[in-house]
Amino acid sequence: MGIVTGSTKGTYYQFGLNLASLLERNDISLDVSASNGSVENIYAVYKRPNTQLGIVQADVLAFVSRVQTDPVLKKIAQKIKMVFPLYNEEIHLVGQNTLQSFSDLQGKRVAIGKEGSGTYLTAQLLFEISGIRPSEKITIGTNDALQALKEGTVDAMFYVAGYPVKLLSSEITAEDNLSLLSILDKEIINFYPQTTIPAETYSWQQEDVPTVAVKAVLISFNFRYANCQNVGRAGQLIYENMDWLKQHGHPKWLAVDLNYPLKGWQQYDCVKKRLVHSSFVPNTTDEVNPVLQAIKGVLQE
Repeated sequence: MGIVTGSTKGTYYQFGLNLASLLERNDISLDVSASNGSVENIYAVYKRPNTQLGIVQADVLAFVSRVQTDPVLKKIAQKIKMVFPLYNEEIHLVGQNTLQSFSDLQGKRVAIGKEGSGTYLTAQLLFEISGIRPSEKITIGTNDALQALKEGTVDAMFYVAGYPVKLLSSEITAEDNLSLLSILDKEIINFYPQTTIPAETYSWQQEDVPTVAVKAVLISFNFRYANCQNVGRAGQLIYENMDWLKQHGHPKWLAVDLNYPLKGWQQYDCVKKRLVHSSFVPNTTDEVNPVLQAIKGVLQE
């Protein structure tokens, strides 16, 4: 089997490795593929062979399911199924320490993630909802964004990932003079749940930082026959071995609630049936991702 995740320094990828370790203990091989994130992952699960699983942000799923005017997104939404809700992903907004909050991004240069990532879509939606207008939205990956932030060529960067994020733990020190910025805008908290990144989650962060979050979701394709059985078996093993994952996996497994009622999404039948009885090849082509194209089209309207 295959699972498509995210950056190798992000939480999705670490979760993929944890799931591979669990399934290997039960004689199932799971190849873990890095990716640009949620938008790419939805299309990968829909399109790529041997990619039965993916991890995506709930707001990306919601966007795809609600844009019923686009025939491509409508078709994809009909075929993508939820395996399990996972955990809340905190929206990390890292900026120069002269800034304090999201509203300070007005007129600033902001790295919003690489096209195809969940961070990219979430950042676009936050600006759309809030009415805040940066002077420039720069579409680069998180590693490049952090380097640009350190060099002062951008003022802030977004990274949507469950804390603690490896990149922010290992690549930032107090000497970099960077801060986590709060997100408290009324328009935003009407759409996204409020949360807090606790003080000292990162060595350079001394105080609690209020922000908002999105839910990470494990998805699959609406398979039949063998792949249906494989995904169902994998889902059963995850459900029955949560204690093992919490003990041996990323700290964010402690926050996972597999029974969380994710509004608008029902669990994949192939998984649900197994629970009733219960005690990826990287894309190296230049193929256009219609999910990304449709999202960009809607945002530009």
